[in-house]
Amino acid sequence: MLFRDRAHTRGVELGPYPLEALARDTSLAARESAQPALEPADKVPPADSALADIARRYAQILIDCDTPAEWPRAPVPADLGRRAQEIKGAAYYLDASHVGIAGIPGQAWLTSPAEQSHAVVIWVRHGRLPESDNLANAWLQHASHDIATMRALEIGVSITGHIRALGFTATLHQAGGTDLDIDKLGVLAGIGQRRGSDVVSPFFGTDYAAVVVATDYALAPDQPLAADASPNALRYWWGINGAVSGREHRRVARRPSHLSRYPMEQVTRVERPTTLILDDEVPRVPKRAEFFFRSRMGDLGAKAQREVKRFAFKHPLTDGMMKPLRALVPHQDGTTADSANPALADAEANSRAIKSLSYHLGADLTGICEIPPYAWYSHGPDGQPIEMRHKYAVVMLIDQGYDTMEGASGDDWISGCQSMRGYIRGAEIAGVMAEFLRGEGYASRAQTNADSEVLQIPLVLWAGLGELSRIGELVLNPFVGPRFKSVVMTTNLPLVPDKPVDFGLQDFCNNCLKCARECPVNAIPFGDKVMFNGYEIWKPDVERCTRYRVTNPKGSACGRCMKTCPLNKVVTADGALAHRIGTWLGVNARWLKPLLVPVAVALDDRLGYGRRNPKKRWWLDLEIVDGAAKVPVHGTNERDLDLDADTSGKKSPVGYYHASDNPPPDSVEPFPANHRDAIARAAQLETVDEARARSARGEAKPSHYIPTVSVE
Repeated sequence: MLFRDRAHTRGVELGPYPLEALARDTSLAARESAQPALEPADKVPPADSALADIARRYAQILIDCDTPAEWPRAPVPADLGRRAQEIKGAAYYLDASHVGIAGIPGQAWLTSPAEQSHAVVIWVRHGRLPESDNLANAWLQHASHDIATMRALEIGVSITGHIRALGFTATLHQAGGTDLDIDKLGVLAGIGQRRGSDVVSPFFGTDYAAVVVATDYALAPDQPLAADASPNALRYWWGINGAVSGREHRRVARRPSHLSRYPMEQVTRVERPTTLILDDEVPRVPKRAEFFFRSRMGDLGAKAQREVKRFAFKHPLTDGMMKPLRALVPHQDGTTADSANPALADAEANSRAIKSLSYHLGADLTGICEIPPYAWYSHGPDGQPIEMRHKYAVVMLIDQGYDTMEGASGDDWISGCQSMRGYIRGAEIAGVMAEFLRGEGYASRAQTNADSEVLQIPLVLWAGLGELSRIGELVLNPFVGPRFKSVVMTTNLPLVPDKPVDFGLQDFCNNCLKCARECPVNAIPFGDKVMFNGYEIWKPDVERCTRYRVTNPKGSACGRCMKTCPLNKVVTADGALAHRIGTWLGVNARWLKPLLVPVAVALDDRLGYGRRNPKKRWWLDLEIVDGAAKVPVHGTNERDLDLDADTSGKKSPVGYYHASDNPPPDSVEPFPANHRDAIARAAQLETVDEARARSARGEAKPSHYIPTVSVE
C-alpha cells in the first residue's frame, strides 16, 4: 500500500500473528474439556544463571503485588464480544505474543473447581538469543524462559488489576504455582495445538511462557485451532490480514542482536547534537523544579495538586499497572559486589552485549552516552544533594504502540495508559540490567519515571537516539518519531558511547507546525528556537502543558503532539511504501530535505494523518472516580485535525521558567507559578546567534541561568 501500512484495518485485539486466519475445530473443545487436568510441566528446568535468578525475583515482585481488591461493578457492555475485544486488545497492547479466551471446564482444575468461569490465556514468546561470540549469549543461555515468564506476569498482573477494577474477580496463574491446567486452556483458547506432550504455537513452537487470568467476567470465547492448522506460507510472508509479515519477522531475526529492529546505523553521526548546548552554562536543576512535582507541592493550585495524584491512573487498565510500577521502585538500586568481574574489561564487547540484553528484555531502541554533569538533578525530591556517581548512561526507548495511538485522539482515556505502558516495561528492563551488573561488581542504578536521579531528555540526545524537536522538551527518533518513553540505567561498567545523530529534524520542524497547531492548550511555540538555560530549543510552555495533562477533564493525561506528529509512522517492512521511502530519503539523502519536507508536511494533512482510526479503538471509555469505574462525567475528547487553527502564536505567548525562577530545592511550601510573569520573562531570552557570540567573547552566562538556592 502506498500511503497506508498493511495493518491499517487490523484491530489491535487480533495481535501480531494471524491466528484468526487459521482453521478451527469446534469439536476439539468437547474432547479437550473431557480430558483430566494435568499439572503443567516446567518447560525449562531451573538452571544456574544470574539473569534467570534475577528474572525470577522480579517475577515474584509482580506476583506479590497482585493483591485482590473489592470494586463496585463498572458499566461494562452486555456484548461479550465487545468485552473480549477490550481484554484481548489490552493484553496485545501490552505486547503479548498470543492471547485467547476460553471457558474453564471442570476438568481444567487440578483442585476443586472455583466459581471463575473464563480464562484469559497469555503467551509471551522467548526473546532472541544473541550470537555465540556476544557476551550476552552466555548471560542469557539459560534465562530466556524466566525472562519471558516475567514479561508474561507483568501483562497478567495488569490485566488482573484491570478486570478487578471493573468489579469482577480475577486470579493470576502461572506454571509451577497454579491449580489450573494451563496447557489445556491454551488449546481451548485457540492459541495452541497439542504435539505429543507439548502444546505449541503454529508460529513459534514451544518457545514461550504462559500465564492465565481466571475470572468471573463473562467473555466471548475463542474456538480451538484445528490440529493440523498452519499458516499459508505465501500469505504469511506478505502479512495475512495486516498481521506482522513473515518478511518482517525474518528481517528482524537476520539483524545482529545488538542492533534494534530499526536501522539506526544508517543515520549520520555527529560530534555534538544538532542544537546548540553551552555545556558550561547549563545549570543543574532540582527535582523540586519539575512541573509534575510542582503540581504535587501545590505550586499550580489546589485542583492540579488534587488531580496530579490520579491524572495518569484514571482508566481501569492503568490502575491495574499502579501496583507493579510502584513495587519495582525499591529495587532500582542496591549493593554492588565487592570485586568487578575481569571478563567485563572490554568496553566495546560490553556495549555490544548490553544492547543485545536490552533488546532481549524488550527495549525498542538503545544508545549509550557519557553523562554530562547537567543531566544529573542537583537535588532529590527530599531536597538533599544528588551525587554524580556513575560515568555512563544506557538509554532505552520503549515504543508506546503505534496501533493504539492511531485509534486515540491523543488526550482521551487511553492516553495515560500509553505512558504507563512504557514506564512499567522500562522499569522492569532497567531494573533487571542494573541488578545483573551490580552482581558483576559494577555500580549501576535504574533511573525510571517513578524515581530518577537524572534528566532523561539530554541523555536520549547524547546517546544518539534522536534530535530535539518543535515539541520542545522531547527528542524525536527518525524511525518512531516522538512515540516513545525512555528509561535509563546509569552505570560504571566500561562502555563505548554512541555519537549524537543528525537526520535533518531541525529543517523538518522549521517547516512543520502541526504539533503546535494541534496542541489543545497552545503550549508548543509557533516561532523560532531560543536559548533557554543553555539549550537551543523550541521552548514549550511547561506550565500550560502540565496543567492540562494533570487536569484534563475528558481524558487521562495528554499525548496529542505525539499522535499528530508527521514522523509518527510505521517504517518497518510492513509500513506504507511512501513512508518507508520518505524515511530512507530523509536519513540517506539529506540534500533533498528542502524539496521533500514542505511536500511531506502538506501531504500529511491532506491524507488525514493524525485523525482517529476507529479500527484501532479497543478500549472502553471509563473513568475511575471515588474508587469506582464509571462512565466519564465530562465525556471523552474526540479530536481530529484542526486545519483552520490560528498558527500565529499571538493568542498564546509562551511562559518561561528560568532556573532562577525555580522553587528552592528543599521548599516544602507551595511556590506559586505566576504565568503572567513567565510570559514577561521572554524579554530575558537570547537568540541562538546572540548566545553563541556572547560565549565566543568569553562573557558570563545570564544571571537567570543560576538556580534558586536552598531555603536553609
